[in-house]
Amino acid sequence: MIGQVAGVRGVAPLLPMDAVRWGAVEDCLRALMDAYGFREIRLPILERTELYARAVGEVTDIVEKEMYTFTDRSGDSLSLRPEGTAGCVRAGIEGGLFHNQAQRLWYQGPMFRHERPQKGRYRQFHQWGVEAYGMVGPAIEAEIIALGARLLAKLGVETRLLLNSLGTPQCRERYREALVRYLMAHRERLDDDSLRRLERNPLRVLDSKNPDMAALLAEAPAIADSWSAESRSHFAALQDHLAALGVAFEVAPRLVRGLDYYTHTVFEWTPHETLAQATVIAGGRYDGLVSGLGGAPTPAVGFAIGMERLVALVTRLPAPPVLDVFIMASASFQRQALVLAERLRDAGFTVETHLAGASGRSQMKRARDSGARVIVEAKDEVAIVHGGPVKDEGAMPWAEAVVRISQILGAEANIDGK
Repeated sequence: MIGQVAGVRGVAPLLPMDAVRWGAVEDCLRALMDAYGFREIRLPILERTELYARAVGEVTDIVEKEMYTFTDRSGDSLSLRPEGTAGCVRAGIEGGLFHNQAQRLWYQGPMFRHERPQKGRYRQFHQWGVEAYGMVGPAIEAEIIALGARLLAKLGVETRLLLNSLGTPQCRERYREALVRYLMAHRERLDDDSLRRLERNPLRVLDSKNPDMAALLAEAPAIADSWSAESRSHFAALQDHLAALGVAFEVAPRLVRGLDYYTHTVFEWTPHETLAQATVIAGGRYDGLVSGLGGAPTPAVGFAIGMERLVALVTRLPAPPVLDVFIMASASFQRQALVLAERLRDAGFTVETHLAGASGRSQMKRARDSGARVIVEAKDEVAIVHGGPVKDEGAMPWAEAVVRISQILGAEANIDGK
């Protein structure tokens, strides 16, 4: 007997019973994208490794430890996408989307990071990204945050919105200097990861997940002390907009996000205070990213949704679609069953046909379990219909089946397009 081939660790299939939940969440998201004027962009899974080194930052866990990177036959270094924003910006620049234009874009699909698999954190995971380009000021930030809040409310997901500002690049540089002074004064308390980050990108130290560092980082300088008047005004206006929209939030002074391209506003929704991997939606403003990747200066703001985490938290889903007709067919009458199923689909009904050749008893159990409104048993000359207003409609000629079933279902048959 040939042995089973195991799946890749941290890469899970989406089974049919799970896909129903995912599909309902995705339908909700698509409706919101339309309601807020966002258009879909479909991004490649493969990009040049240089893109992520320049956009995400070389001194990040993503680039240093987690990317799936390989050299192809042409000698180019390519990587499976670990996040979507860099690829969206690259595609937008090449496609001319940002030339004196405002764009509202969304994308979705798998991302890949080689990290230790655990609940809510996988090596292949899925994100839904929402990004707006060409719009300055806090108003578009407030609208995008309101979109996220509306999504979570519609799905019945209870979270906390955390909000902070990194200020301008100049504010960030002032804060970097203050943070370095503080960390150097407590160098002996830093772990190896933090020492390495201290030399090249000190703000990454604030992302440390080491519990032994928590007390030290809690006493670190706050970035608000380095804000300019412009940054304070921007952040205050954002809070005023959110208050006007009725969106509740908490200011989190040490929220910095894990990627290098953020400026001004950063935010995230999390259902738990203590679990870093519990973040469900996260994003912010990244005005320098388009120019940093070779495009014209373009303001930008957006967020990404961790779909595995979101779906796991959903408590409010629409009822699954109801199957109209289930057709039972033994091996001898499968042709008749196929013809009837196609004519019923032409008439606008949803139909499942059992073609596995099981016993009548087994097929009836499957039919009942399907929840179909009508069950049809295919025979040589007739179709026997179960269900409808009475328990058993009895036998009927094939020629009458579509009209009779339509009447049972309370619908007008649409035969041959009429």
